[in-house]
Amino acid sequence: MDCNLKRLTASSCLADAELDSALPLSGLQHLAFCPRQWALIHLEQAWSENHLTAEGRLLHEAADLPGQTRRASVRTVRGLALLSRRLRLAGRADIVEFRPDPFPVEYKHGKSKPTDCDLVQLCAQALCLEEMLDCQIAQGAIFYGAPRRRLEVAFTPQLRQRTEELAVEMHRLYAAGETPAAQPASHCHSCSLENICLPTATSGAQVAARWRALQIRSLQSGLET
Repeated sequence: MDCNLKRLTASSCLADAELDSALPLSGLQHLAFCPRQWALIHLEQAWSENHLTAEGRLLHEAADLPGQTRRASVRTVRGLALLSRRLRLAGRADIVEFRPDPFPVEYKHGKSKPTDCDLVQLCAQALCLEEMLDCQIAQGAIFYGAPRRRLEVAFTPQLRQRTEELAVEMHRLYAAGETPAAQPASHCHSCSLENICLPTATSGAQVAARWRALQIRSLQSGLET
């Protein structure tokens, strides 16, 4: 077995206390996509499936089967357990290719998103691997099911900082038990939790509050003239 894999096997023997204090690494993707979605899933244990989540689940079931293969000089490990003690994150990598340097690959259905939520999830996997293997990982890739090709991702200082800041924010929200208010946007229509979240209803309450504030200011302005 390669030296990196020997060290990784030893690092994967995780203490229960470490796992208890860690939050799911995948939660960073939810938080970057929508803080309210993260809270509904990870705080309120709400879930609903649509055709997009079903397609993603089937894709991950194929990729997450634990095991190893080797082709030429590349060893591929599937379903690899990950942990960062520093960021208090735990999760599982779809695929890590050892070339021999580690190269994480995350599988996603559909196509790339306009936000950085998928990039953050992949970067978090790299941060876990770096901590577990005491190494530096320059890049990884996301395999999108619709175009059926990989998007290579460079782990820049900016992406690393963004990922670490989201990890801190996720722990803060979890400790506070705080479910953020909805921020309606176009991505709500692709969210399987739309009927649970009711973003339009929340938005209506916010609009009404702004209208009342505007009327009060107009009335005060009229009294002063």
